[in-house]
Amino acid sequence: MSKNIDITQAGVEVKKSACYFCHQNCGVLAYVKDGKVLKIEGDPEFPTNQGGLCCRGNIALQHLDHPARINYPLKRVGKRGEGKWEQIPWAQAMEEIGTKLLQIRSEFGAEAVATAGGTQRTDDWSRRRFMNLFGSPNGFHNSHLCWIPTFMVETAIYGWCPFELDMGSSRCLILWGQNPGAAGMPEMHHIRELQEKGMKLIVIDPRFSETAAKADLWLPLRPGSDLALALAWIHVIIFEGLYDQEFVANCCEGFGELADHVENFTPEWAAELTWLTPEQIRAGAYMYAMNKPGNIQWGTSVDQIGKPAGSTMHARAILRALTGNLDAPGSDLLTGPSPDFLTDEEMEANDQLPEEQKAKQIGSDRFKLVTWPGYSKIAEQTKKVWGKAPTAEWMCEAHPPSVFRAILNGEPYQVKALLVSATNPINSYGETSLVLDALKAVDFMVTCDYWMTPTAALSDYVIPIAGALERPTITSSYGCSDFLLASQRAIQPMYERRNDYNFWRDLGCAMGQQEMWPWDTVEDAYYAKIAPLGYDIESYDEFVERYRFHFPEREYFKYQRQGFATPSGKVELYSTVLKDLGYPPLPPYIGPTENEIDDPELAKEFPLVLTTGGGFMPYHHSEHFQIKEVRFLRHEPYMDINPATAAELSIEDGDWVWIETKRGRIKQKANLTQGIHPRVIYTQRGWWYPERSMAAPELGGCLESNTNVLTTTADDHCDPYSGSWANRGLLCRVYKVNASDMEGK
Repeated sequence: MSKNIDITQAGVEVKKSACYFCHQNCGVLAYVKDGKVLKIEGDPEFPTNQGGLCCRGNIALQHLDHPARINYPLKRVGKRGEGKWEQIPWAQAMEEIGTKLLQIRSEFGAEAVATAGGTQRTDDWSRRRFMNLFGSPNGFHNSHLCWIPTFMVETAIYGWCPFELDMGSSRCLILWGQNPGAAGMPEMHHIRELQEKGMKLIVIDPRFSETAAKADLWLPLRPGSDLALALAWIHVIIFEGLYDQEFVANCCEGFGELADHVENFTPEWAAELTWLTPEQIRAGAYMYAMNKPGNIQWGTSVDQIGKPAGSTMHARAILRALTGNLDAPGSDLLTGPSPDFLTDEEMEANDQLPEEQKAKQIGSDRFKLVTWPGYSKIAEQTKKVWGKAPTAEWMCEAHPPSVFRAILNGEPYQVKALLVSATNPINSYGETSLVLDALKAVDFMVTCDYWMTPTAALSDYVIPIAGALERPTITSSYGCSDFLLASQRAIQPMYERRNDYNFWRDLGCAMGQQEMWPWDTVEDAYYAKIAPLGYDIESYDEFVERYRFHFPEREYFKYQRQGFATPSGKVELYSTVLKDLGYPPLPPYIGPTENEIDDPELAKEFPLVLTTGGGFMPYHHSEHFQIKEVRFLRHEPYMDINPATAAELSIEDGDWVWIETKRGRIKQKANLTQGIHPRVIYTQRGWWYPERSMAAPELGGCLESNTNVLTTTADDHCDPYSGSWANRGLLCRVYKVNASDMEGK
């Protein structure tokens, strides 16, 4: 969307920047003159996008100086949510916020301060560093629905999560609840190239998605029934002799126990639960096991099914091990943490948080795997083998719904303050009624954001944050990869915006943490991070301009040299780590959080199966709704419904409809499509209306079409391993909106 500008004119510099509108951080070339960005384009030398930019990346200039951007710190002067603000200087905001936090710590303890984050939209290690120095264990992200549980379950079994795919020589790829055809342009481009070379593609998705349309095998299972499919695949691979006998014999523990465990989990057993035929189930197991090497690409769906999630992750992990698709050419790689540069975990100052404070982490008494009890056990093993631990900022978190409940009911203690960074919890966290009540009730709240979101509108202070072109970026898979991709600022932040590092550092220094923040700028911190690599550079920007990437030489079969980072030194199909934490050592079958078999009376009232939380272009979570060029592409919310189901309910294409669960109801427009099962409803996520009043109670229409109104975070609906809540596999009903319901909208 850049205008036709002469980029060869005198004084134009080319800055190697990045897109910051999803976690892929695609490379951007920014043409800058006199401190202003004239034009942007995709960087053809950047490995992820190779010069391409999607519709999100192309709106960077519209985002940069948008009239709705927050440019100066704002202090609430009216009642909460009234929409009355005073503009104050940055230094004053830091001093006043710091004074309030110190007062809360003095009266209620450091644990009474919590922080909420998004998904890799900030300098996350600096947030954890601040919280550790302050003394609170209660930081969390929305990533309970996005990779944290998967990483920790798989690390318990293999000693690291094999999230890096060596797809160049892969013969089979499973996309499990992932749709890069709509959400990940660079990834889909590479997949199509590999398919042309003969790679098989299996897509597991209840919708006939853009990616499913390109699949060799599409498995449209019932939402939330992924565990039954995975267990049946294990059964087929074992009892039909498709497993890698050498790898299992030499590298795995617990095969005999596993075989006994899955004896009855046949494709015929799974067919009723998954809505697939036994033949479809067998076809998937055969295609994966008989086309080696192969990959299973992580997708968010399993992280979002609630109660059966942890067991499903365990079963899916076992599939890799049974087929020997671990750390071999063309398979899923165990890279481990980088031995060459400082990892995020090494920057977090986790040793500064006292043990007695770690024990106060909310949720650690129930959801042990991704809190200090499980993280400490797993970190001990990884340090023995890899020399380093996973990043704590993502893998060791307070349980978000429990924090919101602690604000309201004081259990296990009262949370008095919430620092919100790079997220809009009202629209992105589960069970919106709970979140909204908590944000209204919390004594003190600060939000760091680009925009006045529904969450920001309820805050005491709103802090302006620098955008994509105003910040440097290091991408390293949430601090867990052995490689890094580096990008620089195109320009210094406009107005009085700062990047997230500045917020946490400046706030920490205002509270007496100066000695623990030796880096004046985030570039200084990044230079310290990469300095051990030994490049002949004198600054971070010089590294970006001359090198930009660090990829270590690829080593396969590392387990032959060092073993696996587990107590036995082998892949633990029968997991002693999970057993020691009080979880089943083999994956038990657990039905979907709500389902027609276990909940027949509920199914009579709510006969359809709901899947929510799907990402869709051009938005990312609840972002970009203010930008007219983006909003033009998708200006209203849509839900998918099969034409046969719609006909039964007298719903026509484009009708506004109510989607209702036990938790509440929302309205979206009906999109009639044959690409979804007649018993399944699919809703878009993130929707709110920034063009409406941002004052309470309207708050940008944050409840009207927000799919998280429908979801559940009740403890007995959450995954017992991690506490991830249920966005998918729920029961719902759908009916047409009356004309009276649309008045004024």
